[in-house]
Amino acid sequence: MNKITKNMTIAKVLELDESLADIFMGFGMFCIFCHLSEEETIEEACKVHDIDLDLLLQKLNEELAAKN
Repeated sequence: MNKITKNMTIAKVLELDESLADIFMGFGMFCIFCHLSEEETIEEACKVHDIDLDLLLQKLNEELAAKN
């Protein structure tokens, strides 16, 4: 199983499963549609948007695991 880490770009996560976009948007991270999603790591995006990195990673990995 793939595991999502803080060092992955948002675009890489969406390559694993496009439906994970819903989780990003649920956290108010509409930057998934921005060109920065190709370069910005999840950790960097969380800092910019003041989002709990650990909670976001937990939710992303739970959703990914449930689908595998």
